[in-house]
Amino acid sequence: MSYFLIYRLPVQECRGLLAMPDEQLSGTYQALSRSGSAGLRPHALTACAATAAVASLVACSSAGPLDGARTPSARGSAPAAVLAAPPPENLGATLARALAPVLRDGAPRIAVAVLDLDGANREIASYRGDAMFDTASIIKVDILAALLLQAQDEGREPTAAEREAAEAMIRTSDNDAANRLWRAIGRGEGLDAANERLGLSSTQAGPGFHWGLTRTTAKDQIRLLRSVFARVPAVSVRARAGLNRASRAYIRELMGGIVKGQDWGVSAAAPRWALKNGWLQRTTTELWVVNSIGQVTVHGRRYLVSVLSSGNASMQDGVSLVERAVRAAIGAASAHARPWPE
Repeated sequence: MSYFLIYRLPVQECRGLLAMPDEQLSGTYQALSRSGSAGLRPHALTACAATAAVASLVACSSAGPLDGARTPSARGSAPAAVLAAPPPENLGATLARALAPVLRDGAPRIAVAVLDLDGANREIASYRGDAMFDTASIIKVDILAALLLQAQDEGREPTAAEREAAEAMIRTSDNDAANRLWRAIGRGEGLDAANERLGLSSTQAGPGFHWGLTRTTAKDQIRLLRSVFARVPAVSVRARAGLNRASRAYIRELMGGIVKGQDWGVSAAAPRWALKNGWLQRTTTELWVVNSIGQVTVHGRRYLVSVLSSGNASMQDGVSLVERAVRAAIGAASAHARPWPE
């Protein structure tokens, strides 16, 4: 049989408990009551219960009900109360806070998404991550992915002509090369079929030959990047559904070899990067669409980031906005992942 003793602590040592909202405090009281503790009140909780017989600790948590975890204490030591640390901030909240300085003063329309590829939580954190934007030339990564999927289905390697066009399309953002490969994949129909396989649920192919007017979201661009940069087995039951190892490696190689002058955007966050940028001036408004997607490596961890923007007064203004947003997003994600690997 276990006996519970009540230790009355100084107020400052249970500050987390005293600062609780009533509903949280009540939940803690109820949890402690169920465990057999007595003498606690939801509006005057200043003591932590300890099991003297087994010298184990029961944490009084400011986060809510007890989770049942026990931490053994040293033999012969007196029972002690332990206040649990507050739960870590959600990455989405960290991202929003980091972007606040970027978004002030009436910044143009923008969306940001980020994913820590090496983290335990594989959920995409975003700011306006489901808002629709024109892709401009970032769609060229998607066009190449569609081409490679079709080649895989046909059991062949890309032809020399396809490789030549792909390298020009990605590394120098050549539009004529993109036109050739857009036709090769079957234009919008071929792109949509590829995106269904790659898990892009919100991307709508541009009409006719207007591949740059494809509509997408920041989250969908992370899904595309994940299909290229995530480490997955070379052979699996779903291998036919997505890009194989050779196709992923080929796209990564091209995105890591962007020509000087087009290597802005994602590269602002770290010297190790692979990216594709897009820019387009709309004729109706004369304002600029400026986008950047890619991967960066910070302290040994890999991050995917996409920043989409529209309504920029000039291309240079758009580049500056995108780079500030990229740095904020990667800073938030890397800070959230600390401690960094040495």
